[in-house]
Amino acid sequence: MNGEVVSASADPSPPLEWRFSQVFGERSAGEEVNKVDVISAIQFDNSGDHLATGDRGGRVVLFERTDANNFDYLKSLEIEEKINKIRWCQTANGALFLLSTNDKTIKFWKVQDKKIKKICDVNSDLSRTVVNGEVPEANSSSLRLPVTSHESSPVARCRRVYSHAHDYHINSISNNSDGETFISADDLRINLWNLEITNQSFNIVDVKPEKMEDLSEVITSAEFHPTHCNMLAYSSSKGSIRLIDLRQSALSGSKSFFTEIIASVSDMKFAKERRCLLSRDFMTLKLWDINMDSGPVSTFQVHEHLKPKLCDLYENDSIFDKFECCISGNGLQAATGSCSNMFRVFGVSPGSTETASLEASRNPTRRHVPVPSSPFKALSRVVSRESPGVDGNSNALDYATKLLHLAWHPSENSIACAAGNSLYMYYA
Repeated sequence: MNGEVVSASADPSPPLEWRFSQVFGERSAGEEVNKVDVISAIQFDNSGDHLATGDRGGRVVLFERTDANNFDYLKSLEIEEKINKIRWCQTANGALFLLSTNDKTIKFWKVQDKKIKKICDVNSDLSRTVVNGEVPEANSSSLRLPVTSHESSPVARCRRVYSHAHDYHINSISNNSDGETFISADDLRINLWNLEITNQSFNIVDVKPEKMEDLSEVITSAEFHPTHCNMLAYSSSKGSIRLIDLRQSALSGSKSFFTEIIASVSDMKFAKERRCLLSRDFMTLKLWDINMDSGPVSTFQVHEHLKPKLCDLYENDSIFDKFECCISGNGLQAATGSCSNMFRVFGVSPGSTETASLEASRNPTRRHVPVPSSPFKALSRVVSRESPGVDGNSNALDYATKLLHLAWHPSENSIACAAGNSLYMYYA
């Protein structure tokens, strides 16, 4: 594996100052949110100029950048059923391509500007026009002449449908950097697809035991490496993360398991500029060196204050919430969601003490929390968090509202996050 982890002696990046940028679908205080309008997926494309969100009603909404910090509505797609994941594909000939999936079906979309012929009626005053030597009568003093013009409008078309390959609900899709293939994962299997072929996929991971009563763990997420087309990773409900090299084996036994994490891994992301992998479980955010399987390089406590509340969280099913994580394009910061529509930003470069707590609102608040010294800092850095029952700004936590989905711009310090049916955007 090429690339190096930033040296521990390198100067950490300065803390980012986050500012509100814009919001779509903001609701007023006390306004009820329809479940079908709740955002369930969010993703930037590789250029960062387009953003896609999906909701529980089966709609995908596309946004296009208009200036440095703002996006505008571009197009809405009706897909049916809750959108579980969205992934942008490589652009071609000025067209945008993306994959979307609900529980059972994956669709490949093409969005392209089409010139639309528009016909307008224009009044032409003929009161001073002489026809055959006579002035037209008053009731015919005006004539409507058709005038044509052309306008560009984005048109979305479903190009391919990939179905009947999963017996269980699809939890992940990830497109390969080769631009030709992608993977889809459910609880027990990961399949490899060619974008051009809809009726055939190859099973590359299968954790289904011969007897279902022997089932002890399920697949929770799967992701291709952003630049190494032969490498992918998947996580399990036991907290294990496995790296796979497609050139070496498929359907093989355990080879590169990381140390087990306490809780189920809900999401993971590869860093583009460093040989690191970010993972999120219910309690923590962890940073891994993909060449070290002894344990995480850094552990960031996100829900330490919820330990006394685990019984309550289990009773109301909140403990099963799947919080996503994201990492900046330069690999120096990471973010993840929490309760009370809060999200946390951590500096993940060696020596960084950056932590920020922000609320998904027009007036996010934040504070820095120093990182306690650790005798094992070179191996595993732990960032502690707040006191029980309060957030980073000493506010009481609301366990009913939560920020599950967020995305980091691929090349800039901009974050898009979903709070219910509202899309909030911030920049630093």
